[in-house]
Amino acid sequence: MICTLCETSLKNKIDDSFFECKICNALVKDCQFYLTRQQEKERYESHNNDVNDVRYQQFTSPITKFILKNYTQNHFGLDFGCGTGPVISKQLQNNGFRVQLFDVFFYPDENYLNFQYDYIICCEVFEHFFYPKQEIEKLLRLLKTDGRLLIMTHQFDRLIDFPNWYYRKDPTHVFIFTSKTFQFIAEKYHLTIENHTNRFVILKK
Repeated sequence: MICTLCETSLKNKIDDSFFECKICNALVKDCQFYLTRQQEKERYESHNNDVNDVRYQQFTSPITKFILKNYTQNHFGLDFGCGTGPVISKQLQNNGFRVQLFDVFFYPDENYLNFQYDYIICCEVFEHFFYPKQEIEKLLRLLKTDGRLLIMTHQFDRLIDFPNWYYRKDPTHVFIFTSKTFQFIAEKYHLTIENHTNRFVILKK
């Protein structure tokens, strides 16, 4: 198997399901353990993502607050992989912001490909990418110059007990990022890392 981000041959298997890439430092699930698209959709449908849930709003608030502070109603955003409950878009739209929705299962209209965006929201999305290289390159094509990718995903570090980690146990998580993975992406695609915590990363084009 090759790494689905940097296309390096994967040889270092760290458990029965995941490889560690020595180049981009990502943890890559063995493709034989990927769910089918139907299984994946059923899993997402079981999520209780209510846009009016205060706890859900608080969880996604790093992205929402950043957009409200740094953008205006004249800017155009994309909520990519928004899921069944697009809470960020709903809050932004309530403030008069223009946000395009796309989700391969729940908002599958590919009209979003006809525009370019000032910012692209990817909240709990990157870890689901079967083909992260292709997905990231597509998002960057859709992003205007000086636009930002706003990414929420829980990154792995060595303090985490990987075999028992909730992110590893989710069967839809096939590509787990580390701090070094985002550094690799920034260098490869000539992006600026404007924010980098273990849950929230901002990449500027």
